[in-house]
Amino acid sequence: MSERSVSKQSQEKRWYTVMAPEIFDRAELGETPADEVEQVYDRTVETTLGELEDDPSENNTKLTFQVTDVGSDAAYTEFVQHELTRDYLRSLTRRGTSKVDAFVTLLTTDDYRLQVQPVAYTTKSADRSQEQAIRETMVELVEEAADERTFEGLIDSIVEGRLSSAIYGEAKTIYPLRRVEVQKTRLEARPEEVAAEEAAAVDVDESDVDVDED
Repeated sequence: MSERSVSKQSQEKRWYTVMAPEIFDRAELGETPADEVEQVYDRTVETTLGELEDDPSENNTKLTFQVTDVGSDAAYTEFVQHELTRDYLRSLTRRGTSKVDAFVTLLTTDDYRLQVQPVAYTTKSADRSQEQAIRETMVELVEEAADERTFEGLIDSIVEGRLSSAIYGEAKTIYPLRRVEVQKTRLEARPEEVAAEEAAAVDVDESDVDVDED
């Protein structure tokens, strides 16, 4: 084999099969090339729930994953974001009705921090007090869901629609609703990042304490 052939062979990229997290049944998300294994870490992959479940009716749900572990020929990912398409959300809006949304930052039982954005659409125009009551109910139920679930459990509840169904069942008693969705979910910090932030906050608090010296 010539030196040129050896050089060319050594420069060939290696391909890794990208796998979805376990909560999405380790479905294959595609392949990604890299010269070095370190280059694969932190890469993001976007897909739809419809593609994962082979169900075109779920193509309005977009999912983003990030590579967190790499094997000999596979790259394993973690969920980082869920978002409904703009076209789908726009289709839910009607004249003479109300759209009530909320932004909730929370911690799961295993200390993942997420931002969850539920949204409710009423059948007719609600007044300000009714909108506020619906918003408070959404926030309360999202926080309760996080208090009772791990990161994976909460994501599964959101993506499969169980959390939005629970919100609908409770909030419709305040004012008639046409639809409730979780329009976006984003991972903000993993447990180790949350712990580091808390440790840093403690260090700052302690440094702010004045010590009187005689």
